[in-house]
Amino acid sequence: MLKKICKTYTSLFCFWIIFFGVIAYFYPSFFLPLKNYMELFFAVTMFGIGAVLKRSDFDNVIKHPGSVAIGTIAQFTIMPFLSFFIAKLFRLPPEFAVGLILAGCAPGAMSSNVLCYVAKADVAYSVSLTTVSTLLCPILTPSLTFILAHSMMEIDFLKMFINLICVVILPVFFGYFMRHRFNEQVQKIEPIFPVISTTFIIFICSLVIAINKQYLSMVTMSVLLAVIVLNLAGMFFGFNIGRMFNFSKKMKRTLTIEIGMQNAGLGTVLALKYFGEKSAIPAAIFVFVCIITASFLAGIWQVRETEIN
Repeated sequence: MLKKICKTYTSLFCFWIIFFGVIAYFYPSFFLPLKNYMELFFAVTMFGIGAVLKRSDFDNVIKHPGSVAIGTIAQFTIMPFLSFFIAKLFRLPPEFAVGLILAGCAPGAMSSNVLCYVAKADVAYSVSLTTVSTLLCPILTPSLTFILAHSMMEIDFLKMFINLICVVILPVFFGYFMRHRFNEQVQKIEPIFPVISTTFIIFICSLVIAINKQYLSMVTMSVLLAVIVLNLAGMFFGFNIGRMFNFSKKMKRTLTIEIGMQNAGLGTVLALKYFGEKSAIPAAIFVFVCIITASFLAGIWQVRETEIN
């Protein structure tokens, strides 16, 4: 019963993001007191992710290093450089440009694993890609952000690196340790951890909207279009990378979703901490856009598989 309730809750991620986003816009005072707990929220999210990781997730990386390496390299090249060129193409102001680049430089989103399951894609491959990109992000996310955005705003690589170790790597490893130290007890409540991660990502996105209500009117059509183009272009290139390397149909679907979706919740947290409230807007919008497009695409693929069977 608990598993079914939790699965239903997490499957409605897109709805909850939009629902609480609307509430945050009209009633920001409900969320503003949470501002000082933003990093704690994200650390708890990463703890929940670590608690559901299994040894088999790491075994898959060892068994298929080539496909994982291709996906990871694609993740940290396609999206960062796309975000840079799209920011230039749409002539975004520095604050918005940095926020978009941060979204592009973030690792894969754990919500992509759920959507890959819905899309009848390769879930094991999805988990492997997300796990590896998450573990690499303390080095690659600040490095790529510095390379691509240092001419727009001051980038403190060392502080960002240390911050990512604290809010991403340590909570993930602590969650993983708890899972395997108290495996039997944790298994009983395992369905709760995706709920925790989903809930805190919703809090983070809602808080960004509440904080930035006065700035949202400044979100021009060019900012919105830039975010949409980044998401759709990432999905397009992800699929075609899979085609280039003759991946299976399921793996191509996985790359489409994995590369098109970034952990923009992390980008949002970093933008708020290092670049200001306006910079967090593109990253927060990206969360909405990528969840909607990936959910739509996953639904289409699911229907196709059902019809075939």
